[in-house]
Amino acid sequence: MKALAPLAALFAAHLVVAPSPAAAATLIVGPAEAITRIADAARLAKDGDTVLIRPGTYKADVAVWPQKALEIRGYGGRPVLSADGRSADGKAIWVFPNGHFKVENIEFRGARVADGNGAGIRFEQGSLEVRDCVFEDNQNGILTANVDSAELRVFDSRFSQAPREAGTLHHLLYVGHIKTFVLEGSRFHQGYLGHLVKSRAARSEVRYNLLVDGSGGMASYELEFPNGGVAVVVGNVIAQSATSPNPIVVAYGAEGSRWPENRLLMAHNTLINTGWRPAWFTRAWSDKLPADAQIVTRNNLTVGLGGFSVALPGDHRGNFPLPGGAMDPDSLDFTPPDLLRGRVAPPDGPLGELLTPRAEFALPIGTRPLTPPGAWSPGAFQSHGMVTRQPAGR
Repeated sequence: MKALAPLAALFAAHLVVAPSPAAAATLIVGPAEAITRIADAARLAKDGDTVLIRPGTYKADVAVWPQKALEIRGYGGRPVLSADGRSADGKAIWVFPNGHFKVENIEFRGARVADGNGAGIRFEQGSLEVRDCVFEDNQNGILTANVDSAELRVFDSRFSQAPREAGTLHHLLYVGHIKTFVLEGSRFHQGYLGHLVKSRAARSEVRYNLLVDGSGGMASYELEFPNGGVAVVVGNVIAQSATSPNPIVVAYGAEGSRWPENRLLMAHNTLINTGWRPAWFTRAWSDKLPADAQIVTRNNLTVGLGGFSVALPGDHRGNFPLPGGAMDPDSLDFTPPDLLRGRVAPPDGPLGELLTPRAEFALPIGTRPLTPPGAWSPGAFQSHGMVTRQPAGR
């Protein structure tokens, strides 16, 4: 035992003198700071650092972020990133090649590239969380690559004003073949020919959002899952403009299945058609999906001309239609009529927990907790549904 003592002492000494990892740093970007350009911060930041960006308009200040872990936040107000004809790697205002990132309180504007796929953010591999951000007038707000292990989560953000460029399809949010996509508390309006939200992810959870194209909006689908997968759609308001070129509001499986598990689960959504052309509120391409694909709907509310579950295979309960004009998306008042109160039971069975809403969308952006009511109504709201008179396009 005594012979081991010198070895133990030597080992302890090595523990004492071994270098410790460098402490994470905070880099501040701003007109009056030592770092004035975001691109310089992207070059200087190390893994684990935090980058804070002061308010202002940063024109043509595009960046590739090569780190493996980083947080980036607007600081003291929301900075505006205007592409102004520039792009990083010919792809986006910001490009995240491979790492784990958090982005908060940033506005992305005007992304354009020659192939039509310019994005506010291009996310390629790893994980990305976006919170309280604005994406306006971009060819794509966020565009992901196709990496099966990647994960994207978007909270409390706004996507709007797709460029009105003929012959192109610009989606406000386009998710490729990734592992997980979560969208919550966010608002989408003013699409053009492309979709408001398109997800090819293996699992998509779309909860408590306002997908209302608005007056004059020309989005095609409001929500699409072209390759099936597991799609959980709960507590959203999804409204198609009268000027939409496509009658389908929610689309599932149009391009065939890619994933081993295929389930479309929709509960407590309010689906609205503002036009006189009948809408196809939800369409699933059963002929392109595996025989074991599952479709379950509970307590959805449709407003306006169109069909929901009549031509939709699967298990449907508690869904109610209202005539056109019963709700006006431009008023942003989605309060359920008194005649619907107590007409449905909360989702139960094996999927009950997954399909029962726990929150509601809240203006101007975000969510508020939902206390389970004594009597449930179909649709996205259980009591007052945003009774403000703010125009939908603002």
